[in-house]
Amino acid sequence: MRLSRAVNLADVREAARRRLPRAVFDTIDGGAEDELTLHRNEAAFRDLLVTPRPFTDVTTRSTRTEVLGQPVAVPVLLAPTGGARVAHRHAELAVAAAAAARDTVYVQSTVTSYDLESVAEAAGGRAWYQLYLPEQRAQTPAMVERVAAAGYRALVLTVDTAVFGGRERDRRNGTVLPIRLRPGLALQGASRPAWAVDFLRGAVRLPGPWSAAGGLSVRATQEQILASPSPVTWADLARVRALWDGPLVVKGVLGPEQCGRLVDEGVDAVVVSNHGGRQLDGVPATVEALPAVVEAVAGRAEVYLDGGVRRGTDVLKALALGARAVLVGRPYLFGLAAGGQAGVERVLDLLHAELDRAMALTGCATVADVDERLLTRAGRPSGG
Repeated sequence: MRLSRAVNLADVREAARRRLPRAVFDTIDGGAEDELTLHRNEAAFRDLLVTPRPFTDVTTRSTRTEVLGQPVAVPVLLAPTGGARVAHRHAELAVAAAAAARDTVYVQSTVTSYDLESVAEAAGGRAWYQLYLPEQRAQTPAMVERVAAAGYRALVLTVDTAVFGGRERDRRNGTVLPIRLRPGLALQGASRPAWAVDFLRGAVRLPGPWSAAGGLSVRATQEQILASPSPVTWADLARVRALWDGPLVVKGVLGPEQCGRLVDEGVDAVVVSNHGGRQLDGVPATVEALPAVVEAVAGRAEVYLDGGVRRGTDVLKALALGARAVLVGRPYLFGLAAGGQAGVERVLDLLHAELDRAMALTGCATVADVDERLLTRAGRPSGG
């Protein structure tokens, strides 16, 4: 399957599977333990049915919206993902450039291959920064100051990684992050020569991850985070809020219980996320958890969703349940693996086209027209 022949995200995934060594593909594709949540994220979208609405003039349509006051062409953002370097040597630079080209937002991960200033420049003002707190909390002010100086528009604090999930595919493959060309991977790479050449070229040309610009050794911080993640407390949240002047997003919310306090603490948006099924297995799908979070937030903050979005109709369903936008991770990593920046753009184009078509067929000329009346659950009568 060539990327140019991909007509949906499943095709993009297949193109990536054919290019990547098995261990690398599994690192991107896999989830925690039995992968129940990984599969539930997608299945829960399939359980939601959409009701067509004819007799509406949808000749002129727009998928444009705003996230935290920033206009985007489509309510699909690029989620923070560590390890993009194993998919393509241009890694985060290619993803950021694709976000800029398609007028959306890229959320840059703390776990990165390129320095954050270069990624921010490639994104052209369309980058947010996802923060993993360092074990040594005294490093946090310098990290936040550097993010602000680079021009990131929002800070995204991930709160669901007190420890890393049990990712059993990686354990079977002997994969350790950050991925290096160990003997087993080198053997697999021999059967994927295009990937191997790209990986080795990147190893020669890449600057050291997280260069120490501004006196901050971020390489050490990154290695520390990968080796020993730490839980985020309410005190940590308050400290980050005090340090960061811009919009603050909390990623990793799966229930309504803490939403009121999050807003009271000054959080501007929450991401309903189970880390793509890569942390605690057996938790609800994000689209199942979404309505209760939207109700609890009660319009005082924006709500986003990530996990399981594989079609434009999935985007429509999330919007109908109250999400301002969705984030995708695995799909664009597969696009990156299959075609670099062009592959990421292809993923965004496919989702954009599918969302536009779904809006037309449900009588929605704008994103604001999408509401819960469009949806019903499998086995139940459709709504009005």
